[in-house]
Amino acid sequence: TLTKKKLTGQSKKEYQLPKVREFARQASIQEGECYAGRDEKPFVMHATKPRIQEIVEFARKMGYRRLGLVFCVGLSKEAMIVSQFLKSQDFETVSVVCKVGSVPKEEVGLKESEKIFIGEYESMCNPILQAAVVNDAKTDFNIVLGLCVGHDSLFFKYAEAPTTVLAVKDRVTGHNPLGAI
Repeated sequence: TLTKKKLTGQSKKEYQLPKVREFARQASIQEGECYAGRDEKPFVMHATKPRIQEIVEFARKMGYRRLGLVFCVGLSKEAMIVSQFLKSQDFETVSVVCKVGSVPKEEVGLKESEKIFIGEYESMCNPILQAAVVNDAKTDFNIVLGLCVGHDSLFFKYAEAPTTVLAVKDRVTGHNPLGAI
């Protein structure tokens, strides 16, 4: 903070933009509402809401109706459950799986020895097309469910709507990367 005063001032100006200010305000409200007993002294932090509930509440606060659900094929079952849940909460969902477009991995220069299934056809994950699909559907807010490292980054880069993460992929820890920490 002391060495980045110019950047601090520039970022504060961004928060004065009405849409950015409201987004940040609602995010801060959502953060506070996730703890019980905030009015009690001494306050003891006690979280009460799972992330999926936070996402639904935040989307409502922002007036979002159309949600993009961008997911890994390995989490198809979970994506179906999430999509059904979001629909039960009166949201419209636009779901798009990572392997959309069925692009062979060789098209981005993969060698046979670099594939998961050596000697077989293998589609690459296609986060740029995933972003194009939700952009084309004019989603208000996107939810990422288990995209691979790097693929998630490309999705974030190309998505037009704000995006949050429901779960990250961690093949070893059951998608709980902090378990390894």
